[in-house]
Amino acid sequence: MPIDFNGKVAVVTGGANGIGLAAARALAAGGAQVWIFDLERERPEEVARPLGGRGCHVDVTAPSSIDAAFQQAGAPDIVVANAGGAIWGPVDEISADDWNKTIALNLSGVFHTVQAAARRMKPRRRGAIVITASTNSYDGEASLLSYNASKAGLLGILHTAANELGPWQIRINAVCPGLIHTRLTESFFRNAPLIKEYFRGIPLGRGGAPDEVGNAIAFLASDLASFITGATLFVDGGQMACKFGTWTEETADFVTDRWKLR
Repeated sequence: MPIDFNGKVAVVTGGANGIGLAAARALAAGGAQVWIFDLERERPEEVARPLGGRGCHVDVTAPSSIDAAFQQAGAPDIVVANAGGAIWGPVDEISADDWNKTIALNLSGVFHTVQAAARRMKPRRRGAIVITASTNSYDGEASLLSYNASKAGLLGILHTAANELGPWQIRINAVCPGLIHTRLTESFFRNAPLIKEYFRGIPLGRGGAPDEVGNAIAFLASDLASFITGATLFVDGGQMACKFGTWTEETADFVTDRWKLR
């Protein structure tokens, strides 16, 4: 059931695909005027049009690009700082360039977005910001050093901004998705032996869909979460609650893309 966002302006960075697009759809379904901020190659204007929204070409690693887009969108009621990406590589092989690119996008990009949002929300003394963090904000998944570090750093932004912006009645929270079926993870979901083993450690026995994260973002952005700030919401099928794995062949079968009890 859509949440009421009528009369609110919502900005979603990285909103042209995946989790960002799911969030944009959830906000638009509730009546928000949605602005999708994304790179030119992602065609944010075209993606936003069916939602009754608008798009801007934005590079979140450049503060001037973010500010120019906010000048078009006006003062937002809701900002979803979602743009991000990952570069794989062993800890002793990842290049400094790949490290810097990941930090610039995933960590500095969120900093620039949150800062721009706060500057526009404070004069109005209201607003809701949602950051897309990750279960990797907490764990050390192999070959994702720069990604893990960037997502862990988001928790520092989250907690500090919640502390500082609370008196202005600006809330900031984070979703922490697990493995979600997006363009970034498509190759994993096509690899049945890999996901069979990976999903052993997920109590719900499967990966997630972007809409399942988008709905969580919409909740945190809504008035239903009016006394929630500085919080992280795991959207991971229970993965972070599970230490040794849930599923075995003794009681269940792996069917197509998920574990099921017999």
